[in-house]
This record gives sequence, structure tokens and C-alpha cells, in this order.
Amino acid sequence: MLNIVLFQPEIPENTGNIARTCVAFNAKLHLIRPYGFFLSDRNLKRSSVTYWNELKLCEYDCFQDFIEINKINKSTQIYYITRYGKNTTSMIKYDTKKDVYLVFGKESTGISKSILKDNLSKTIRIPITNKVRALNLSNCVAMLAYEYVKQDKFKGLEKTEPFKLNELD
Repeated sequence: MLNIVLFQPEIPENTGNIARTCVAFNAKLHLIRPYGFFLSDRNLKRSSVTYWNELKLCEYDCFQDFIEINKINKSTQIYYITRYGKNTTSMIKYDTKKDVYLVFGKESTGISKSILKDNLSKTIRIPITNKVRALNLSNCVAMLAYEYVKQDKFKGLEKTEPFKLNELD
């Protein structure tokens, strides 16, 4: 299963968009406190549209709780998405038969450097030009989630329009 992990997210609209992406790709969303908003925030709910109730959500008080509860160890497929990444997105081949965790940092400062320094071999960088410092968090999640489902051959996902059949006929 694909697991999207947000380390101390700050912007409710980003988290809402990410929640919708998680529902779309059958991923579980893990949120690590503190947040820059409340889960009752109307902007969070608005950006997730009506999909919040479909979301598989886990919350943690700190990063260590996330590690312990999910039994993360050296053999776990866990990747940290950061501009300091040592791998590019195309270098990672996921074993989609096992859980995969993609960890994204908070919008202002990313993932704590104390976490990154012990996990440099499991870091991923999304290649971009030198004209932009960083991409939007929800866009980054969408790109990496898509790469995962593509490698999984879109298993469990609709490959034809399920809602408005025959509209183009």
C-alpha cells in the first residue's frame, strides 16, 4: 500500500488536496503533529471536497511515534522527499507488494535535517530548474503518488470514466 506521510503540514489547502489525492490513489495519509491548522478548518474540508470521509487517515504526536507505530526499520521502503535528495524520482523502483512510505516535509522548512541526515540513501529529489526554489507540496505528492501507481500498473484504479459514461458517444 502507498502511504503518504506529511511531517508537520502547515497549509490546510495543501493537506486537503493531498487528502483527495490519497483517496484517488487508494493511499493512506499519515499526519505528524504539530499542524499549522485544525482538522476542522473549513479550507481543509473545502479543498478535499467531499472525499474526507473516504480517507484512510492516521495521526501522530511526533515523528518517533510514527516510526514506532508503523514498525519502520532499515528494510522498510520509506523515502524522504527533499531538495537535498540523493536520488531522483526515476531512480526508485518500488516493491508494490509491500508498504511504501513517502515522507514530505512542512511547507516552510521541509523535513527536519536531523531526520534526513540518518536517511540520506533514502532521499528523493524532484529535479527542477534553478529558477525555482521549491514546488508546491500538494503537487509534489501528486507527482510521487502517480509514479507509484504507474509502477503498480494502476492496480485497483479505474482506467475508464466511471461517472459519466457515454457522454462522448
